[in-house]
Amino acid sequence: MRCSLARRLQWGTVSTSPITEAAPVSLCARAPHVPADRLVAEMVPPPRFDSVRFETYVPDPNQPSQSEAVTVLSSFAAGLGGAHAVGSKRRWFAKKPAAAPGPRGVYLDGGYGVGKTHLLASLWHATPAEPALKAFGTFVELTNLVGALGFQQTVATLSGHRLLCIDEFELDDPGDTVLVSSLLRRLVEQGVALAATSNTLPGKLGEGRFAAADFLREIQGLSAHFRPLRIDGEDYRHRGLPEAPAPYSDEQVTQAAYATEGAALDDFPQLLDHLARVHPSRYGALTDGVRAVCLTDVRPVPDQSTALRLVVLADRLYDREVPVLASGVPFDRLFSDEMLNGGYRKKYFRAISRLTALARDAKGLVGQ
Repeated sequence: MRCSLARRLQWGTVSTSPITEAAPVSLCARAPHVPADRLVAEMVPPPRFDSVRFETYVPDPNQPSQSEAVTVLSSFAAGLGGAHAVGSKRRWFAKKPAAAPGPRGVYLDGGYGVGKTHLLASLWHATPAEPALKAFGTFVELTNLVGALGFQQTVATLSGHRLLCIDEFELDDPGDTVLVSSLLRRLVEQGVALAATSNTLPGKLGEGRFAAADFLREIQGLSAHFRPLRIDGEDYRHRGLPEAPAPYSDEQVTQAAYATEGAALDDFPQLLDHLARVHPSRYGALTDGVRAVCLTDVRPVPDQSTALRLVVLADRLYDREVPVLASGVPFDRLFSDEMLNGGYRKKYFRAISRLTALARDAKGLVGQ
């Protein structure tokens, strides 16, 4: 599809706006190699949350839990300014050492749109430590880091950190349950403070995704590391899916890609196939230097493995504020009803929300 449209543009059979000298790049042509040290160095709040602070969070006056979260997290950040010590020798949320070890972190639970990531990034910024001693990443990025470095090297790399922030904390399968439980337990033993966001309370992790009873011990062990903070507010899941912008034609998308400096142009089914050959830890590098993503022939995702890879790509594009222009079906029809009602539904709802926002950002690319 892309080649035929490109030829038609070059031959003048499709009316065009002035095009750039260089043809758009193709994400399918990229196979980035990401050194391990870059994966660790990039564990900081994404550009979208560079400037957020506790002071820029506006609590809903009708939801006192939001103001309470700011107070608790501000105190938590202030308490991380002392010397790094092994977890058994210090305790947060208590002035004096207790006989039994207590929580080593905070866990922000709440629906979509209540500002959990804003607060988590604000905690990272407010913690009085050098950036190299603080890490911020999604749950998927953390598991990908373990995949790239290996478990022992990940423990060694993160054990010197003052704080580890984990956004969108989810337990998608038994392997991840055991992996993350073991990793966080080791980090807590080394005195690393933890903070996480999710839409599920720690004691309920894993429900609806696998036989949670088989891994109850690991799930309970994880919840013991956190002090839960419930953040109330209007839940995105109760508002239904966002209305996605109407898709454009293949010609409009291709024309916009040629007219936009730094754009990438790809056939959607081919891109999904390509994602299967690239490790998810490299999806961020896949978009290096890309200022817009143009996709032709967007269609419903065929299976769950493909859908989960698309979720990761959507997260990386959203983090980098890369607009997405597309033809085919609207983004609110990417996932089947079975997927939206299944164990990974929160991931799919998040991907739809984020891709829809990026599609709105891309409207200005048409006819420029």
